[in-house]
Amino acid sequence: MSILTAKETAKSEADLVEIIRGAGPFVIEGGGTRRIGVTEGEPLSTRGLSGVTLYEPGTLTLVAQAGMPLSEIDVLLAAENQRLAFEVPDFRGLLGRAGESTLGGVVATNASGPRRVAVGACRDFCLGVRFVDGRGEVVKNGGRVMKNVTGLDLVKLMAGSHGTLGVMTEVSLKVQPLPETTVTLAVPGCDAAEAIAILSQMLGQPYDLTGAAWQDGEVLLRLEGFETSLRYRVERLKALLQHDVLEHWGVEACEPIWRDIRDVRAFHGRSGDVWSVSVKPSEAVRLVQAVQPEDVMFDWGGNRLWLLTNADTDVRAKMTSGHATLVRASDETKRRLGVFPPQSPALERISVGLRQHFDPQGKFNRGMR
Repeated sequence: MSILTAKETAKSEADLVEIIRGAGPFVIEGGGTRRIGVTEGEPLSTRGLSGVTLYEPGTLTLVAQAGMPLSEIDVLLAAENQRLAFEVPDFRGLLGRAGESTLGGVVATNASGPRRVAVGACRDFCLGVRFVDGRGEVVKNGGRVMKNVTGLDLVKLMAGSHGTLGVMTEVSLKVQPLPETTVTLAVPGCDAAEAIAILSQMLGQPYDLTGAAWQDGEVLLRLEGFETSLRYRVERLKALLQHDVLEHWGVEACEPIWRDIRDVRAFHGRSGDVWSVSVKPSEAVRLVQAVQPEDVMFDWGGNRLWLLTNADTDVRAKMTSGHATLVRASDETKRRLGVFPPQSPALERISVGLRQHFDPQGKFNRGMR
């Protein structure tokens, strides 16, 4: 019997086990659209592991293989008037890549869009996971409903691990019904300080915003739900805003606005490095003034800043709090500055220990930083 290698596409979990036991190191990828870290090894793709294991619309539960294209999941859910709640960003335009995003890549990067400000991140909707560790052993954790998620919550650990702990083969997710309609309120003519003040004020109100962003001098506030409820909430918010407010009603009007925010479309095709910065809104304006970026966008009410900077700019050197991820830059700059935020000594020891436990030979995304 021939021995599978990473050059061949794994068609099953058993194939992955054989490949991982027989070779390494590997660069783990799904559709090749999301990896931002610099690593080394032979490409090992999960694209061949595709299909839905279980979908129960009545219980809002989806179980699918890690190589399932995200576009197919979106179509499947839409047919039942449902969606992934965390609004997955598409970074192909930002990173200059082609390919098809997969479920495993989404979970591995904890990919979460503007709706995170209301519902949480990708990992908050993960119920269970199957993955192959660095020894070539299959690990299963979690369940298919929230009440069955007991013990060590490995799915939360895998979400955002960027393929450094194991190769996911299957993920269980909680999904969400589609709202009846949506509305976006736009407040034009705001600078960064005014934007932070408005975003903070509006998120402090009991009106359930599902998007709160600022770009091109315009504050954007999204609400979703039943139309009668939205009309009441819109009037209340407009009374509080005391600004000129534009209203965009319906999915067709609102979807392009939030897709642009979600995918950081304003930075597409423009030269320079791209940083994603998590910071307290109260620190956002000071940081922007210190960095002097080519362009800036706020999401999550100002808790997330997207910065377009000149090449080789060290944003972290200008920060007094929060953390920054270097999303797009040359490999040389990424190696020099590091892609991911530096960890505290205590957290670094935990990370090293986890890698040693799940991948003792360092087979997965070696040197990812």
